[in-house]
Amino acid sequence: MIHLNRLKLAAGILAGLASSFMTMNAEKITYPKAPADPSVSDQYFGITVADPYRPLENDTAAETLEWVKAENAVTQDYLSRIPFRDKIRQRLTALNDYEKPTTPSKEKDGYYYFYKNDGLQNQSVLYRTRDLRNGTPEVFLDPNTLSEDGTVALNGVQFSNDGRYVSYSISRSGSDWNEFYVIDSATKTLLPDHVEWAKFGSPVWHGDGFYYSAYARPEAGKEFSNANENHRVYYHRLGTPQEEDILIYEDPDHPLHFHSVGISDDESCLFLFTSGAGIGNGLKIKNLTTPDATWLTIEEGQDYYIEPIDIVDGRIYLFTSKDAPKYRIVAAPADNPLQENWTEIVPETDAVLTAAQFAADNLILTYDKDAAQHAYIADTDGNIIREIQLPTYGTVYLTSSRSHPEVFYKFTSFTYPGSIYSYDIATGESTLLTATAPQGFQPDDYITEQVFYTSKDGTRVPMFITYKKGLRKDGSNPVYLYGYGGFNIALNPGFTPNRLFWLENGGIYAQANLRGGSEYGEEWHKAGTKMQKQNVFDDFIAAAEYMISEGWTSPELLTIEGGSNGGLLVGAVTNQRPELFRVAIPRVGVMDMMRYHLFTIGWNWAPDYGTSADSPEMAAYLLGYSPTHNIKNDGTPYPAILVTTADHDDRVVPAHSFKYAATLQSADTGDRPKLIRIDSKAGHGAGKPIGKVIDEYADIYSFIFQNIGKTY
Repeated sequence: MIHLNRLKLAAGILAGLASSFMTMNAEKITYPKAPADPSVSDQYFGITVADPYRPLENDTAAETLEWVKAENAVTQDYLSRIPFRDKIRQRLTALNDYEKPTTPSKEKDGYYYFYKNDGLQNQSVLYRTRDLRNGTPEVFLDPNTLSEDGTVALNGVQFSNDGRYVSYSISRSGSDWNEFYVIDSATKTLLPDHVEWAKFGSPVWHGDGFYYSAYARPEAGKEFSNANENHRVYYHRLGTPQEEDILIYEDPDHPLHFHSVGISDDESCLFLFTSGAGIGNGLKIKNLTTPDATWLTIEEGQDYYIEPIDIVDGRIYLFTSKDAPKYRIVAAPADNPLQENWTEIVPETDAVLTAAQFAADNLILTYDKDAAQHAYIADTDGNIIREIQLPTYGTVYLTSSRSHPEVFYKFTSFTYPGSIYSYDIATGESTLLTATAPQGFQPDDYITEQVFYTSKDGTRVPMFITYKKGLRKDGSNPVYLYGYGGFNIALNPGFTPNRLFWLENGGIYAQANLRGGSEYGEEWHKAGTKMQKQNVFDDFIAAAEYMISEGWTSPELLTIEGGSNGGLLVGAVTNQRPELFRVAIPRVGVMDMMRYHLFTIGWNWAPDYGTSADSPEMAAYLLGYSPTHNIKNDGTPYPAILVTTADHDDRVVPAHSFKYAATLQSADTGDRPKLIRIDSKAGHGAGKPIGKVIDEYADIYSFIFQNIGKTY
């Protein structure tokens, strides 16, 4: 129940806004006319669904490009008239201006490698050193030199088994397409090898070359929208052109499957993973020490996860959800790893086993307990030796290797920017290597607490709430509520300087751990998929109602945000409960649930969503919550909405956001702004230059502040 006195207090705050705010927010925005064809519709098992903005799916058409230009002009005009926008950008720039190193790893050439951003570099630089504590690191690879505007991102590096060569992966303008290059690690000389049109998978070294996964070269002009089909595995031998690469595996009977490979540390065994048609993956193994060896199938289907950890003393260790929704570890003879030969090493527990890796002759196990991570040292028989003690709710990133006992880890949480430690397995002692933070940041000024609230069907859902000390629960606090709820992905605690801006200005950050994620294992995931997707929306709505009923905030001060699947979440709950929120920020969202599977890799989301082609029931269910298809058009007041997308997003194509925004702007949903921000030379989010990140958050916070009546 919303307490009347809290509503009165919030109303009083809004009534006291400066006249310039009231004038600007009362202005009626004239939106650009979108390319449309009213005659377009589709049939789904006898259901006719109109799709008048189908022309916007052609993102390279001249009329679409003109509409994009006009929409950005309207959005930038609105944002440019917010008087404190530049001040917000300046503060975000200052908050981002601090060193950000990653966890080091010792590689096969004897060097320790780590990334570091000096503060405002568009891309983090890869360094190496022989001595972590006393050595002077040298730059190994600086991706900022690969483009003038910082839009070429370094996605990762992989070392050959002898440490002589290093392959590195880049993406351009945020695309999922990868290119591979090779460097001589001793001289840092770039070799002539160059692989294009790779996607979903890193190079896997074997001998004097590497395996990789790729698609055929796409049709010109359709690189970022056409469906990706027939994922193949190739082998590239150093010094040869890509045209001569050897086809290792393909499955033309299943063009919508993904295929990627891994290799054991001793390069004796090649692993082939198949996914895309289920919630898990298939697994095949090939013995590389035997000439003309064939694939041995451990799991044909994709009903659960199964992943090799490594081969140790003739035993293959497997991480799996088979007969264990919260995961376990089994082992089997490497030469006969069929399921009837499995021996359980680490049994399933009440916590979710999220990762396992070797550190010399020990296992490191990472668990999620109520969405916070815990790490343990175990022996190779699965016996727990001790827990690695972490400061509070948080996330831990570990690096280790079979070849040496050194362990490094980075701990981060909502108010822990990221401290990096070395860990002594023998003694259990952690030694701080580096700890950095924005200038002037005092973590003790803030509080993080975990609460549990009840969703519509009685399910108990966890949520983290972070805020500045001294805050009063009187309904007068702005809240930024974030959620995702899908694809077996957990939302663990983490730090970003951009969120710190919200917190230091009296805002509350709430992160809800919705069904559909992996927080409580596969059952929690399945409870938010297909025809149970409404559970995710109900969980998020219940989180907002909790924040209001407990006195944290009021609807007039509540912002919701989510990206990708989270953008779908924001779009759906805005349609279902528009009165509950003041501002909604759906970012790169899946907004057309009837046609999502027809673009790039959208078909891969079917195990979570189902598709409109599955059955009459599934089509009707998707149509019932699809954000674009359920926008009200009867004068119901909607929150202020800022949609974000990007021109190179080839994961969730921008047509989703284009069609949603066009539908929203043409509907009668009240006078609050309904804007779309379309970034250029950017993609789904990964690898975005820091300058673009700061610009985007400056616009988001300016939009939020303007529409909740807060100045800066």
